[in-house]
Amino acid sequence: MSGPHEITFYEEKNFQGRSYECMSDCSDMTSYLSRCQSCRVESGCFMVYDRTNYMGNQYFMKRGEYSDFQNMLGMRDCIRSCRMIPMHRGQFRMKVYERENFGGQSHELMEDCDNIMDRYRMNDVQSCNVMEGHWLMYEQPQYRGKQMYMRPGEYRSFRDMGMSGMRFMSMRRIMDSCN
Repeated sequence: MSGPHEITFYEEKNFQGRSYECMSDCSDMTSYLSRCQSCRVESGCFMVYDRTNYMGNQYFMKRGEYSDFQNMLGMRDCIRSCRMIPMHRGQFRMKVYERENFGGQSHELMEDCDNIMDRYRMNDVQSCNVMEGHWLMYEQPQYRGKQMYMRPGEYRSFRDMGMSGMRFMSMRRIMDSCN
């Protein structure tokens, strides 16, 4: 019986080579595996990153098998860190701002938004305040393109988080079922 959150990483594609089982956050997987090219999510949801310390490109992983990251996710690199996404029951609330430091036009979201431009006439989101729940932000409308995981907290500048040049055009709640 697997726990509430469990992910197993493998050095090679197709679940081959050495493996590392993880049930929480791991800021540097290189101490366990020299590289990581496939994984199985037994339960729960995770964000994986192609750089250590939760930096670089981010990918959302829900329950399932990922036999080849490079092909399945378009990753150019291996996974170097991962973060467990806790289950959240209750409301979701996030306020998004057009400019850094909570400036410019703002809107409060409580539901998924597939296109911030169409819905709110905002052509950019540079900062946000996540009051409740865990969210995924996407570079393109319709939940496509690069992703960024947002947990409760204030995010004054996406640029300072290593997201310079990225625009976020859609946002989705990470729900209990992790679907």
